[in-house]
Amino acid sequence: MQYFRENSSENPTIITPSWKISANLVLSWATGPVLLSLLGNKAMNELLSEIGLYSEEIFRGDRLPMLNFPQNPSDL
Repeated sequence: MQYFRENSSENPTIITPSWKISANLVLSWATGPVLLSLLGNKAMNELLSEIGLYSEEIFRGDRLPMLNFPQNPSDL
């Protein structure tokens, strides 16, 4: 039966770094970009919603000019 973990004596070429990074330090570095991306996502959603409302106003039709259609087909 082969075990999942191997003994370190079997593979002596693996060198582990002597410095360690604390999980608290990594978490504190990652918090800022995550918060900025969440705020940016919220701002982008609001912007796209406003653009959608303005495009509805443009194509609503009450500000478009009236077209004069002939009443009789012989006027064509």
